[in-house]
Amino acid sequence: MATDIRLKEELPAITDQLVDTYTECSRLNHLAHEPLPNRDAVAAIRDDLFEVLYPGYGRRQKLHLGNIGYYVGSLVDALHDQLTTQIGRALRHELCDEAPHADFEAMAQPKAVELLRRLPEVRKVLEQDVEAAYRGDPAARSHHEIIFSYPGLEAVTVYRVAHELYRLKVPFIPRMLTELAHSRTGIDIHPGARIGPGFFIDHGTGVVVGETCEIGAGVKLYQGVTLGALSFTKDDDGTLTHGAYKRHPTLGDGVVVYANATILGGRTVVGERAVIGSNVWLTESVPPDTTVVLEKPRLRLKGAAPAADDVALMYHI
Repeated sequence: MATDIRLKEELPAITDQLVDTYTECSRLNHLAHEPLPNRDAVAAIRDDLFEVLYPGYGRRQKLHLGNIGYYVGSLVDALHDQLTTQIGRALRHELCDEAPHADFEAMAQPKAVELLRRLPEVRKVLEQDVEAAYRGDPAARSHHEIIFSYPGLEAVTVYRVAHELYRLKVPFIPRMLTELAHSRTGIDIHPGARIGPGFFIDHGTGVVVGETCEIGAGVKLYQGVTLGALSFTKDDDGTLTHGAYKRHPTLGDGVVVYANATILGGRTVVGERAVIGSNVWLTESVPPDTTVVLEKPRLRLKGAAPAADDVALMYHI
């Protein structure tokens, strides 16, 4: 089918209108000589990190103790270069007004190397996360199955790395990493949250963990759980105050939170080994070893037979 040349003649005018918006809507574009971190490059960093953290489960198989050092060494070298470049871009964007002539890649390199130094400890924590998933899910057939296929572990793995970058005060990239995981798994964990070892998210879709959450060891969340803010601080103009002030809940060791529960507020503390039932809306603290459930709801089933017209079933979470 031939195109209509008359319609195509409108394209220069459309282009001019779009370019005009780049001045009017300047918050939606970055037109400068200093490039921002690149999404594709950050995604490649994530992929290489998975190869280092879970060797043999990804691109390269047939690995053994005789060749693993060579393979991981090449990955670590590439990660050093990629991280240095992308962290340098992030720092340049954040600090160029304060220090326009600084060598941002020189500032980025120590942060990149420090992240790589921390990866052995990250693996030790992930070992506990995988074990928690295996112990916490009777459907899991093996640790291999969890690493290959569990979205909760993927999201937690990306969070563990992003959190180290967050601690190193790297802008942009920690959130870019966790949002990549969010888009793949439906699990949204802010890199600023502090989460202990043995963390398991079962099923996972719809889980939200806010920036200032504090989560102890051995905590288990089910799908749809929100650990969010109850309210936000505002300045005199009514603008939200930005920053990592405490606005999300704290969960003690061994807490279990069932599907679609919502726990809100920086002062809300769920004590050790507490169990929060499905669909609970919680805005106050809970003592240790407490179970919180909704009042038992009633279901009314109506069928064709008269005897089934008014059947009420009781169920509990």
